[in-house]
Amino acid sequence: MYPSVDKVKTILLKENSISSADSLAAEKATDDSQSYVNYLIGHDLLSKKLLGQALAKTYGLPFIDLADTPATQENIDVIPEAIARANRIVLVKNTDKAVGVVTDTADDLPAKKKKIQKLFPEKQVSLGYTLPEFIDTSFKLYEKPLETRFSQIISSGRQIAPGIVDEIVNDALAYNASDIHFEPRTKDAVIRFRVDGNLHIAGTIPKEYYENILNRLKVEGGMRIDEHFTPQDGAITREMDGRKVDLRIALMPTVEGEKVAVRILNSYVQDYKLTDIGLSEEHRESIQEYSTKPFGMILSVGPTGSGKTTTLYALLKLLNQPNVNITTMEDPVEYKIDGINQIQVREASNLTFAKGLRSIVRQDPNIILVGEIRDRETAEISVNAALTGHLMLSTFHANDAATAIPRLIDMGIEPFLLASTLEVVIAQRLVRKICSACRYSLPVADALKASNVQTELKGYFSPKDKIYAGKGCSICSDTGYSGRTALFEFIDMTPEMRDLIITNPASRQVEALARKQGNKTMFEDGILKVKNGTTTIEELVRVVEPPRKAK
Repeated sequence: MYPSVDKVKTILLKENSISSADSLAAEKATDDSQSYVNYLIGHDLLSKKLLGQALAKTYGLPFIDLADTPATQENIDVIPEAIARANRIVLVKNTDKAVGVVTDTADDLPAKKKKIQKLFPEKQVSLGYTLPEFIDTSFKLYEKPLETRFSQIISSGRQIAPGIVDEIVNDALAYNASDIHFEPRTKDAVIRFRVDGNLHIAGTIPKEYYENILNRLKVEGGMRIDEHFTPQDGAITREMDGRKVDLRIALMPTVEGEKVAVRILNSYVQDYKLTDIGLSEEHRESIQEYSTKPFGMILSVGPTGSGKTTTLYALLKLLNQPNVNITTMEDPVEYKIDGINQIQVREASNLTFAKGLRSIVRQDPNIILVGEIRDRETAEISVNAALTGHLMLSTFHANDAATAIPRLIDMGIEPFLLASTLEVVIAQRLVRKICSACRYSLPVADALKASNVQTELKGYFSPKDKIYAGKGCSICSDTGYSGRTALFEFIDMTPEMRDLIITNPASRQVEALARKQGNKTMFEDGILKVKNGTTTIEELVRVVEPPRKAK
């Protein structure tokens, strides 16, 4: 684990690894050493190599970059797992005469070295320092494949369903998965994890054990175990490694059996700030300006899983002050925030978005968040609330910002009401970030050729631009990507845009005026993130369709 924020800051400033201004910005945006470091690295103010070198120098140890020389399965197997985890050590070198071991803690190094010496009494022991995430990634090599562990659980005779479910959830958390899919087939059930937006097969379960696993999930999630032909929803809260993990469960009957999707609600998301989600300085200043208005509507649009709710939660954190009353209506309430009144939609008790919103307005709120505008009634109440002295935040399903406006009008909102209340439409998509541990630069021509969109992108780059990609390493499971960020598109409600909305415009008219007024498209925001090394051209064109002609 990293030392305290004060100690990390002192070390980095002493080694001139960061500037005082950058350190101050990281301190203001974060509240612990992990997020302090993540801020600096995420904003390209510090590389992992510089961080590791600075910390290693302070501890009097050489820095060993496991991104370049990852631990091997052969070396991992030499040190017993219990000893390695207790002492936070990983073997990286093992010859006839010497061994090299790395650690991420500087606590009592002589005692730690003595323990290692007992394991290798005839060899010379050398200690090095590496970053905590490298140690955690190396420890994954102790884990046998899921299917092997499933077989061990089945053959052991102990409780099969609880054991298998525990292994699956633990693995999903280790890989930072956002979702787990249980998909029944004729002879087995496939387990897939969604990591950074992409699904990967994690293992398979024999079909004869799948029914017991389903029942286990149903019991934990508070669902009916005797119902097999109706969709069901549930929730599970678990204590995992000293932290609380919330799981949202959705069951759907298929021809092969009941399919299960488990959404993992990572607690760190509720700590996101506007500086953490990929907003440019211009966009961040814009959204902060709109959030200071006493009334009006801020609308976040995009498909499912594009990070809309995360963006609004980051904005709520900024607005969450003792002198304001904030109330939300959500389905489901994904992350609990102290100081905010959060209401869960419950169709069974007739607490819908529309009915709940009518009651919220009578609770004297200053700021209201509606999890999603799904129908005409909810849209009308939301617009009226924004018109009568409330700041309204909501999400809406639309492909882009320009499409959202005519869609709301088609839903039944009067154009003059929409023009009077709407302040800004924010559209977004999520792209994978290049792994900072294995990032490298390459010529623009090579990057364009690999993307197969040379003609469309040629006008956006010059030969002097640097393009980046990830080689693939143990940190990112050889994908070249680690984590995600958002691409944004804003349409501001200028007087000209409000006049246009009153005429019931088509989306192309809204888009044309927005471009004329200088609003950047999501694709253009993505080009900037490609140039600054956040993501790749391939990832950009995977998520956002490139224009036919470069501007």
